[in-house]
Amino acid sequence: MKLELSAAFFFFFISASAPLLQLSNNGVGGFKLKENESHVKRSDFPPGFLFGAATSAYQVEGAYLSDGKSLSNWDVFCHSVGCGENEENGDIADDHYHLFLKDIEMMHSLGLKAYRFSISWARILPRGKFGEVNPVGIMFYNKIIDNLILKGIEPFVTLFHEDFPQELEERYGSWLNPQMQEDFVHLAEICFNNFGDRVKYWITINEPRLFTDFAYETGIFPPSRCSEPFGKCLDGNSDMEPLIVMHNLLLAHGKAAKLYHENFQPKQNGLIGLVAHCDMFEPLTDSELDREAVKRAFAFNAGWVLDPSIFGDYPKEMCEYIGSQLPVFSLEEKNFMKNSIDFIGINHYTTVYTKDCMDSSCSATGVRAIRGFLDTVGERKGVLIGLEGIYVVPRGMEEIVDHIKIRYNNKPMFITENGYSSPDVHEEQVNEILNDVKRVDFHSRYIASLIKSIRKGADVRGYFVWSLMDSYEWLKLKNLTEVKTGRKGNISSRSGKGKVNIISEHGDDLYPKLSESKLKGRKKHDKQLDELIALKEMIKAEEVAEKDVKEALDAKKAMFPE
Repeated sequence: MKLELSAAFFFFFISASAPLLQLSNNGVGGFKLKENESHVKRSDFPPGFLFGAATSAYQVEGAYLSDGKSLSNWDVFCHSVGCGENEENGDIADDHYHLFLKDIEMMHSLGLKAYRFSISWARILPRGKFGEVNPVGIMFYNKIIDNLILKGIEPFVTLFHEDFPQELEERYGSWLNPQMQEDFVHLAEICFNNFGDRVKYWITINEPRLFTDFAYETGIFPPSRCSEPFGKCLDGNSDMEPLIVMHNLLLAHGKAAKLYHENFQPKQNGLIGLVAHCDMFEPLTDSELDREAVKRAFAFNAGWVLDPSIFGDYPKEMCEYIGSQLPVFSLEEKNFMKNSIDFIGINHYTTVYTKDCMDSSCSATGVRAIRGFLDTVGERKGVLIGLEGIYVVPRGMEEIVDHIKIRYNNKPMFITENGYSSPDVHEEQVNEILNDVKRVDFHSRYIASLIKSIRKGADVRGYFVWSLMDSYEWLKLKNLTEVKTGRKGNISSRSGKGKVNIISEHGDDLYPKLSESKLKGRKKHDKQLDELIALKEMIKAEEVAEKDVKEALDAKKAMFPE
């Protein structure tokens, strides 16, 4: 048996005397707290600080063709080429679409104060601007929002988290076409109108730079466009298309934010932000070349997203190294892009060493302008920067928050994702994983690192673990609770792993405690889950799903002949 990603869970609760860290002296990544930092208290966090968890629609909802939802880009991609080494897909995922009430009850029992989730564009607007709003999709998200609020959980809503109606790809090439900006603003307006009276935190786009990299540079995400040396795709240009796509993504964000600020915020009193993937970069050597490479690494990653959204234009390093190929914002666009976000969403997982490629020997991709003429590595003089994989380097949390605080004038921040990715394991290691030790250690030390920045004045207002549950993952999983899944994402059980309370209301000292129960066999399914499994056993799910996709695509081709 192989568990690609652990299902361990940490939980924080208040005790009168327990310290934050009760694990190994060195912990993950060799991070140590000083003696006077052995306690992290509730009072160390700002008033109203939100502890929560995050998911995205495609990764948890399932019900991929239910109740009027159309095929998304991910539906078509995973059915046509297969996703992951076992050709998994999100057809069922965690079946959150049918089990959301149970999931919200779980969130409440965990003590979550916020839940970050995304809207399935294809569920709300199955055909984008070319069709009508799907009322069943609106009703679904209304139920989620209402039940979250009923349980005292703040909804954080992401409008675009990698998935969109496949029809937009077929009609005009999705994000390669400026028309996608208008389709996105249409989606945003529908959501602001229907949910904005209760949703006070909006995120326009999740990790636009990372999405662009994976979809149009390396081609591992749909629509799988790239060119060598970045990857081998049927079509694409890894040096040019990411520039076009990022420009359209940023303008889509800016136009949606402008709409919200002018037409909705005055009455709804919410905030709108943007999420950037924020790795921390450190120079590989102490040379001036590597230190300059670090500056370029920030500019070509988080800066590519945040500089236009706060300062109104691309980082100067991008203008210098990309030159005339970099798209240009008009004066009008600069005006509405500037300060278009009320808060910064930080997705932080790892820290890497950065090496200059202007005057040094590097990989084939490192010498390209689109990458800023730099390479990133995880090893220096034979020593890993942190645990292998997605390197565990807790100090990076403090460093990246400090960097963003200084560069962007301490604009309010939320840690919108942070989580631990377990390596592949064998059967004998399962019990160790289910005991949560590594995950508890990870979150303990990253939160302790975050506290250092907060103590220095960083305006951080919340921390979200990725993810709430074992979701369908396009890369690696970092979850709070386990949902056992089969080869094609079919749910077999939701395992109980002890109650969780993230920041209790009744004490001051904050510390992690291991889950009180291991996974002990399969629990009895509830009636709804039994019915789902029985149905899936009666039919050949994979063949039926593939047939449905083919028929849906054939129908669309008939409706929209080339």
